[in-house]
Amino acid sequence: MFELIEYIGIIAFGVSGFLVAIRHNLDLLGVFISTFLTALGGGLLRDVLIDKTPYSFTHNQPALILLALIAFMILFRPYKKSNIEQSSIFILSDSLGLSSFSISGAMLAIKSGFNLTGILAVSFISAVGGGILRDIIINEVPFIFKTGFYGTVTLLIGIVIYILYLFNFINFYTLIAVLIFGTITRVIAYYKAWNLPKI
Repeated sequence: MFELIEYIGIIAFGVSGFLVAIRHNLDLLGVFISTFLTALGGGLLRDVLIDKTPYSFTHNQPALILLALIAFMILFRPYKKSNIEQSSIFILSDSLGLSSFSISGAMLAIKSGFNLTGILAVSFISAVGGGILRDIIINEVPFIFKTGFYGTVTLLIGIVIYILYLFNFINFYTLIAVLIFGTITRVIAYYKAWNLPKI
């Protein structure tokens, strides 16, 4: 189940990383860096934080999936270059990636014996770490700081996973339900322009 959630996140964040690279008119190397950082960066930070060998360093599937994804996006171009970061494909893929990595981060934190604080921290870093690294590399204000309710979704998912764990209710169906809940919440928050109160 962890691998399924992880691969969903890798594909979804790979798409959003590719689209960000296209919007910035990066060359082929820039496209690779943006795609790989977005898809794998959060997982790398997460695994280092919990003192675990990074998943993408011990499994070939993530890199192969991203190479196939880049080839598909270049050949078929299922997007319009104008307003990429406001397009439905970007919002949906980014929301799905956010939810997937929030779940996988929380699950690994639970497996590592972390408390609620640790679970929320690992979930958060897993979900937003890759996007932050990507935006820093391309010299842009990280996406998490420009759009409301983004990081909040990761914390909500972390709390839900923790509650499910306390009641021994983590299984395929509940995790898929959390994935759908997180993705829909993020999409609605974007289009409704939800924001936390400002001080």
